[in-house]
Amino acid sequence: MIEKEIGKRVQEYRKKKKLTQEELAEILEISTNHLSALERGMYNIKLDLLVQIINALDCSADDIFCDVINNGYKARASRLSDKIEALSPEEQAKIFDVVETMVKNAK
Repeated sequence: MIEKEIGKRVQEYRKKKKLTQEELAEILEISTNHLSALERGMYNIKLDLLVQIINALDCSADDIFCDVINNGYKARASRLSDKIEALSPEEQAKIFDVVETMVKNAK
């Protein structure tokens, strides 16, 4: 399970950086098949390779681990905040209304 979540995040950030699997694999000096298997969560990523991936994708460990660590909500909240900031004031107001209602009902 953890491998799939991490792989999904690696793929997401690779695509955000507009890199193909071939391009990232070349940067990392691994095969495209190896990278593909990592993105699909087929096996654990070695720590040294994970550090190389994070550096190559110019993201943080929090970005990659946000779905699998207990405090991952902080990274997710930051990403959502960035997405909301890009919206119009009207769209932001709608989202804040929905979120505030959900938070109130969650208590």
